[in-house]
Amino acid sequence: MRKTSKTKVESGKAKPRRARKKPAAQLPPIAATGIDAPAVGGRPEGRPTDYRPEFAKIAKAMAKLGATDYELALEFSVNTSTIWYWRSKHEDFSNALKEGKAAFDDRIERSLAQRAAGYSFNTEKIISFEGTPTRVAVVEHVPPDVGAIKLWLSNRRPGEWRDKQEVALSGTDAFVAMWKAISENAIKAPAAVSG
Repeated sequence: MRKTSKTKVESGKAKPRRARKKPAAQLPPIAATGIDAPAVGGRPEGRPTDYRPEFAKIAKAMAKLGATDYELALEFSVNTSTIWYWRSKHEDFSNALKEGKAAFDDRIERSLAQRAAGYSFNTEKIISFEGTPTRVAVVEHVPPDVGAIKLWLSNRRPGEWRDKQEVALSGTDAFVAMWKAISENAIKAPAAVSG
């Protein structure tokens, strides 16, 4: 098949050739193109950021209510990675998120402590008294929750309450313990079979 200067023929179909890039020496100067001067490093600055200083207040308020980074991204109409980028580049935004999330974490910690200890609260119940509905003030009690107690203690006193038990054996102790376990199982096994 014959190649032409403007097209390339492959498998019966003609495809246009790619235009060659001009070497850097032949490109017009940046001032002639109307493009802003490049930033440090010779590259243009890129797209301007969508970040605005008032986002710090909004983010702090949302974080105090328990908003996640994903929910913040939805609010600001950006990707989650943009929230992470803003946090790394804007100190006011980062501090606002830290304060807001810390406040929410404190609230959750208090709730867990209440749940672990049990608590009482005032409420009203509507009862039927002589055929008419009547509101009655009642004090209700929520008993301590075993799951909350276990979680609290395993995090606050891990040495005494964690699930994982660590047993350290030296080389000879480990061999002796393993040998005893094997020999005990070997002695029990024939008795179980014969019986």
